[in-house]
Amino acid sequence: MRDPQNLKVALISEHASPLAAVGGVDAGGQNVYVAKVALMLARMGHQVDVLTRRDHPDLPGSVDLTRGVRVVHLPAGPAQPLPKEALLPHMPEFISAAERLTRHNGGYDVTHANFFMSGMAGMRLKEAFDIPLVTTFHALGLVRREHQGLADAFPAERIEIERQVMQSSDCVIAECPQDHEDMVRLYHTDARRLSMVPCGVDTTDFRPMDRQRARAALGLRADEFIILQLGRMVPRKGVDNVIRALALLDARVPARLLVVGGNHPSPDEHLTPEIGRLRRLARCLGVHTQVTFTGQRSRDTLPLYYAAADVFVTTPWYEPFGITPLEAMACGRPVIGSAVGGIQYTVVEGVTGYLVPPRHPQALAERLTQLHANPSLADAMGRAGRCHVRRSFTWEQVVQELDRIYRSVQYIPHFNSWGLGHMLPDTAPPHTARVIPMEGLHGHA
Repeated sequence: MRDPQNLKVALISEHASPLAAVGGVDAGGQNVYVAKVALMLARMGHQVDVLTRRDHPDLPGSVDLTRGVRVVHLPAGPAQPLPKEALLPHMPEFISAAERLTRHNGGYDVTHANFFMSGMAGMRLKEAFDIPLVTTFHALGLVRREHQGLADAFPAERIEIERQVMQSSDCVIAECPQDHEDMVRLYHTDARRLSMVPCGVDTTDFRPMDRQRARAALGLRADEFIILQLGRMVPRKGVDNVIRALALLDARVPARLLVVGGNHPSPDEHLTPEIGRLRRLARCLGVHTQVTFTGQRSRDTLPLYYAAADVFVTTPWYEPFGITPLEAMACGRPVIGSAVGGIQYTVVEGVTGYLVPPRHPQALAERLTQLHANPSLADAMGRAGRCHVRRSFTWEQVVQELDRIYRSVQYIPHFNSWGLGHMLPDTAPPHTARVIPMEGLHGHA
C-alpha cells in the first residue's frame, strides 16, 4: 500500500514529453522542467504519471522513466509530430483519454498542468474527480502576442482558455517576477492565487570542467574566444542579434560563435530553416567563417559545450524563464543575456554576467569585448554564477516548494452567497482555505 504521506501526482504536458530531445521544434525548457520535476518528486517518494501526447505510432502506451515515474502517451490527433500551435483541435481527444486514465487509476491527489492546453485537461479532471489543480504556463499568449504580433500562429482562443485556467487553478505558478507581473497586468489574475517557483538546474550534471579538455573533446581550437549560443532555432531567440554583435567585434579578437540547436543532429537548413536564415545573415555580414552551427545535441553532451565556451550568450526578444543561463552558470561560465523575463531574474548584473537590451548588437558587442579583454573578470563571474545557482536554483529546492504547494491545495476555497472567497484565519496559505481529507476524495488510506 502506498504511503499516505506521499502523493499520487499527474503531471500533464501535452506537447513537451520528458522523453523528447531538447532543441527540436517544440522541445526545450518545458521538457527539462517536466522531466526533472517528475524525477525529483519520485525521489521524495511520490508516485508520478506524466501525461503527454503520442507523437509516433511505435510509442508504447507507457514508459517507466524511473521507479515511481511513468510517462503515459495519450492519443491526440495523428500519431506524428505536430507543431504545438496545431494541437488545440485535438485536445478534446487528449482530455477524454486523460479522463479515462484517471478513472482507471482511481484518481490522483493533485494535477500539475504545464502549458495552457494541459490546463484544459487539468480543469476537466478537477471538474470530474475533484482533483486540485496547479498550473505552470511556461509561456503566456498575451506576452507572445505583444512581442510576435501577427507572427504568433496560436489560435485566438488561447487567451480566453488561459484566463479560464487561471481562474480554475487552485494555485498558478509564476516562474519569475516578470511572469507574476504579466499574469496580474494582462490577465487580471488575483495575486493571492499565485505562487512564485523558478525553474532549476542539475548541478551534478552541469558543473565546471576544464576548458581545454572540453575543446579537445569537441574538436575546437584552443586559441579562440568562443561565444556559445544554445537553444531552439526560432527567430524570437535572437541568434541573429549575436551574429550582428560578432560582426561588430574588433578584427583582432579571434572570436568564434558556436550555435548549438536545431531540429536534427545535422545543421541542415532544409531541416531547420532558421539555420538557413542565420547563415545568409552571417555571409552578408562577412563573419560566416566565424560561425559554427552544430545542429541538435543530446543533453548529456551539453555540459561539454558550456565548458568549452568563454562566455554564454542568450539575447531573446522575450523569455518566460530560460533554463540555459542556469546551466551555463552551473558550469562556471559568465552569461550575457537580454534584460527580459526570467533572464533578468537569474543573471545578476555585473556579478554573474551582464544584462543587455534585446535586439541591441552594439551593447552585446561591448560586453563581449570587456570579457575578452579581462579573462580574470570572466572567471570570477563564472565562479559567482556557480555559487548563485547552488544557493537558489537547484531542482531539489524547486520541488520542495512544489511539494509544499501540492499539499496546500488539498484545501478548497469556501464561498459565501455572493460568490466571494473567504479565507480561514491563519490556517491555510493565501490561495487555500477549508481542508478536505484525502481519503474522502480518492479513497486513499
